[in-house]
Parts: sequence; structure tokens; C-alpha cells
Amino acid sequence: MSTSPDCVAKAGVVQSIESRKVIVKIVSLSACASCHANGACTASDTSEKLIEVDLADAGDVKPGQSVTVNVESSAGNLALFYGYVMPFLLVFISLILAVYFVSELVAGLIALGVLVPYYGALYLLRDRMGKRFRFTLSH
Repeated sequence: MSTSPDCVAKAGVVQSIESRKVIVKIVSLSACASCHANGACTASDTSEKLIEVDLADAGDVKPGQSVTVNVESSAGNLALFYGYVMPFLLVFISLILAVYFVSELVAGLIALGVLVPYYGALYLLRDRMGKRFRFTLSH
């Protein structure tokens, strides 16, 4: 996968190489983190993310090496749908339907309870989903 308009690329560092996975650390900085006043402000935000890449998609890399992690932008849109849009729709629709049959408190609990099997199903399908969200490395 090359860096193209249909591809999202982030710089990272190879943290470790396990049996069939390469672990890459990506440091995400908010816009505030590069501000000259970030020392006096508590809004600056830095977070580290660990990305697992199949060794077959990584090429010849070594721990400590700087790499670029690539993923198709359509995979990001799909992750956004599964992570935010679908759960919102499930909660919203179940809340609207449940309010007609039970009290508001019970309807709210039912609406939130719908998320348990949804996220359980996502967890059980994580290997299948992992094939759709495929990361590659470039040097």
C-alpha cells in the first residue's frame, strides 16, 4: 500500500517485534502541544498509540527504526461507523422504541444495555475485523 490520496500515513517508531506482529508506537500531538504557551496551559495533549502490523506487511524492520504506518482511508471511515455511528443509532432507536412500552428510566437502561451485545459481537469478530483494517509499513 503506497501513500496516495486514498491512504492515511502516520510516522512511528518500531517498538518491538513479536512472533508474527510488529508493534509500532505512534505519538499523537494535539494542536496545543506545539503551542509556545503549552507549559502554562493544561489543554496540551499528547497520547501514544500502539499499532500492531503483520510481519508480512512490515518488510525488514528493526526495533527503534522510524517507519510510516499506512492504512486505507476507507478503513478509517468504516472504523468510525462501527465505533461511533452504529452504537449511537442502536441506542437512539432502542430508546425511542422502549419509551413507548416502559418507563423512561427502564427505557434508558434498555438503550444502554443494547450496547453490551453489540460490543460483545465486535469483540468476538475482532479477528475478522482485523483483516479489514490492515496496516502496512513503509520506510
